[in-house]
Amino acid sequence: MTWGFFSVTHIVSLILAVSINVGLYYLLKKRSKKVQIVVLGILSFSGIGAIVFNLLMWNSPLEYLPFHLCSITAILLPIAVFTRSKVVGNLLLLWSIGALFALVVNSAQANYEIFSWTFVFYYFPHLLELGIPILLIKLGLIKKDYRCIVTTVIFTVVIYTAVHFINVGLNAYCVENQILDSAGNLIQVNYMYSIKPANPLLQFFYNLVPHSYWYMLLAMPIVAVYLGGVYLFDFIAAWKAHRTMK
Repeated sequence: MTWGFFSVTHIVSLILAVSINVGLYYLLKKRSKKVQIVVLGILSFSGIGAIVFNLLMWNSPLEYLPFHLCSITAILLPIAVFTRSKVVGNLLLLWSIGALFALVVNSAQANYEIFSWTFVFYYFPHLLELGIPILLIKLGLIKKDYRCIVTTVIFTVVIYTAVHFINVGLNAYCVENQILDSAGNLIQVNYMYSIKPANPLLQFFYNLVPHSYWYMLLAMPIVAVYLGGVYLFDFIAAWKAHRTMK
């Protein structure tokens, strides 16, 4: 049985993803902080497991380096859990959108067999990369703080820019040295999709701004709306506190 794109199986998997994360919250809600950290810490390594799996599975390591947003999230997730860094935790609140998007817009993975290791190492790490940052906040392990918005946006833009130059450098290297994948095709990477779009939403952005790197900046209004929603009540509370102090 394949996963499908907005098939019954795909929709059920999305409902299951939400249910598992909600279930984790209620399972851990009344546990000690130590138990919460240990459980979430163990689960947080699933993404790193997926990175290793992809590097070994596809016999084309240059195309599966950990430079996609979800791969970088996977690396930062254990750090967020075990250090309980407010900066990292609030950053991952934004980056968890990437995991949600990877689960919902799965057209490139629609042919995955749901009982295959390929599906397991795609679905469950993204499920946890979506849920764990939210659980860290909801369980009180990390404080949600609107003052982290600036560092979140700056770090996101810096990482995206750095990855773009990695794409350009790797692609030039592959062309110069004629580095081929296992199928005999010239390797051209597209980490964080900075070179070209890979799904209908990004294609829409690219149609408006048909330039590598720059087209992705059209996602910034979505980021602004999302962060505004996430921190709305914090902004209101801060504004009321400021007015009270006057």
